[in-house]
Amino acid sequence: MSTNEDQIRDLVLRWAEAVHRGDLETVLADHAGDIVMFDVPEDVRGIKAYEKAWPPFFEWQARGAAFEIESLDVVAGDGVAFAYALLRCGMPAADRRLRLTLGLREEGGRWVVAHEHHSFPIADDGAAVREVRGVHERWYAGTAAKDLDGMMAAIADDVVSYEHDVPLEYVGVEAVREVCARGLDEGPDVRFDMPELKVMAREDLAVAWGLNRVRVGGGGETWSRGTRVFEWRDGSWVMIHQHVSYPYDPATGEARTDLRPGPARR
Repeated sequence: MSTNEDQIRDLVLRWAEAVHRGDLETVLADHAGDIVMFDVPEDVRGIKAYEKAWPPFFEWQARGAAFEIESLDVVAGDGVAFAYALLRCGMPAADRRLRLTLGLREEGGRWVVAHEHHSFPIADDGAAVREVRGVHERWYAGTAAKDLDGMMAAIADDVVSYEHDVPLEYVGVEAVREVCARGLDEGPDVRFDMPELKVMAREDLAVAWGLNRVRVGGGGETWSRGTRVFEWRDGSWVMIHQHVSYPYDPATGEARTDLRPGPARR
C-alpha cells in the first residue's frame, strides 16, 4: 500500500472514530470547504451545511448506536483518491450495515474529503416485519413489568397519537408517556397484547394493525382497535403515529368498551 493510501486510511478511521464519539471538530477537520454529501435522508453542500447535519446524529448515537468500520478499501492516484467502506451503523438489535464512499483530493499538501455518499440497502421486508413485531413483543413485556421507560424506547419524539379519550390528538412522546403511565396505574397486574397482529413493511415505512386486548387483574378483558405506523430512523423502527378507538354505538352516542371478538378470533 502506498504512503498516500496509508494516509487516507488513517484519515477515514480517525473520522469514523470521531463520529462514534460525537467529536464534531475532528469530524470536520479533513473536509473541503465545498464538500458535497449524499446522506441517507438528504443532500448537503458546503462545510457549514455539513457541520449542521451531524448534531442530531450524535444525539441518537449517544443512545447506544454503533458506528464502526468493518471493511475499508482505498485507491489513491495523482492528487485524487477514493475510499469505500462498510460500517455497522445502528442499534445492536438492528445489526444494519451502512455503505460509505468517499472522494478525496489533495489540497495544500494534504488529503481532504470532497465528497461523501452514505446509504443503507433497501430493507428486507421480511426482516422489517419481524423487527416491528419485536417492538410489539417488547411493549407486551414492558406493560407486564410496568417498565414505562422501556415502552417509550420505540416511540418517536414527534409521535402523533389518536387515543381512546380526549383530546383529539396527543403530540409528542411525553404526551403519550402520560397516557401509558395512567394505563399502568389501573391495577397491580396490567397486561396488553394483540393476538392477531398484522404487519406490512416497505423500505423505511411499516404499518401494524389489529385488536388490542387489555387485561387488568381479574377484572376481565377490554378490546379496542389499533393501527400504528412506524418509520426506520437512524437504525431502528420507531412509532410515528398511533390510532386506537372503541366502536361507536349510534343508538346511545357512546363508545362500546364491552365488545369482544368472536370465538374464531380469540
